[in-house]
Amino acid sequence: MPEGARERERHGGGPQGRIGIAEVYNPSMLPTLRPGDRLLVHYGGTVRPGDVVVLRHPFQHDLLIVKRAVRRRRGGWWVQGDNPRVRNDSREFGTVPDELVVARAWLRLRSPRGVQPSARSLLGWAFSAVRPLVSFSRRLRAR
Repeated sequence: MPEGARERERHGGGPQGRIGIAEVYNPSMLPTLRPGDRLLVHYGGTVRPGDVVVLRHPFQHDLLIVKRAVRRRRGGWWVQGDNPRVRNDSREFGTVPDELVVARAWLRLRSPRGVQPSARSLLGWAFSAVRPLVSFSRRLRAR
């Protein structure tokens, strides 16, 4: 089973233009995403370089994985995880056809798992729990 095999979408394959929730199960997107994080995703949204996307694995279409769309290439998207130690991405399987890109992630919702039940810990978690994943800068898109 490939390294990214544990990243699966929680909400069923949504129709174009719909919004859903996906859950991350794998460390391939560390440090941006951690196992247990949830993503607010937009099905059929326009993808730009730097966006975090949910896509069908090119060799296992029933497996959904989360990667960063790095650049357009002939035939689709070159995608990579943010964790350089995990290579279950385009470095392994090549360009991903557009029809395998399911959704674009808008927000990361960090799990409260492991947060101590103190006011300080909860406040720290609340401050960092929701983070936009939409590319706002050229630096992010140039990854």
